[in-house]
Amino acid sequence: MPTEDTVVKLSKIERVYYKPDGSVLVEALGGIDLEIPRGQSIAIMGASGSGKSTLMNILGCLDRPTAGEYTLDGSAVGQLDDHSLSSIRGREIGFVFQSFNLIPQLTIEENIEVPLYYQKVHPAQRRERTLEMLELVGLSNRVGHKPSELSGGQQQRAAIARALVTNPSILLADEPTGNLDSQTGRDVLALFDALHDDGLTTILVTHDAEVGKRCQRVLYLKDGFIDTDRYNQ
Repeated sequence: MPTEDTVVKLSKIERVYYKPDGSVLVEALGGIDLEIPRGQSIAIMGASGSGKSTLMNILGCLDRPTAGEYTLDGSAVGQLDDHSLSSIRGREIGFVFQSFNLIPQLTIEENIEVPLYYQKVHPAQRRERTLEMLELVGLSNRVGHKPSELSGGQQQRAAIARALVTNPSILLADEPTGNLDSQTGRDVLALFDALHDDGLTTILVTHDAEVGKRCQRVLYLKDGFIDTDRYNQ
């Protein structure tokens, strides 16, 4: 049974994709059992086609499992309707993507405010929280700048600030250093380390063994299953 300090619990999670005729196209996940304690840093690794992206999408409530149960911070998300699922995704999960996904027409502070706008947070509170996040990620001197005026590392820091602005239960990152040079990547990973040290649950989906080494725990996937021969508890 999960404890009160379990933030993620997956039980027998399967994800099957079907062809239009109803036949099976691919069995992406074959039955995943996983518990992640609050405050843990975990890396999800595996070869292309192992199920990493599918698992990330389910963890991020971007996709639903075909079978199994997913509990996120006490909520059985698999039983929620689309509106409720979208709401909990916006509150509980911060996303960081390889390609940053910043809106080029907006300044970085406007980008960071977007999740709060959809949560109908008052403009003054949005601004206050955004400035706090810019300070946290070391970008307080870049207020008013658009993404094109920032380096790749600064854009990723802005994306991390956007992910954190809602005070999520988990920070979910997909290849967060994939578009960065080695030194900039290390700087961004140091920021993830600091966030974890402050108690945030971080889940990094990566193919980079160096990223995995920085996490407390590494989960290896193979053909849609946890590779128990390489499972680092």
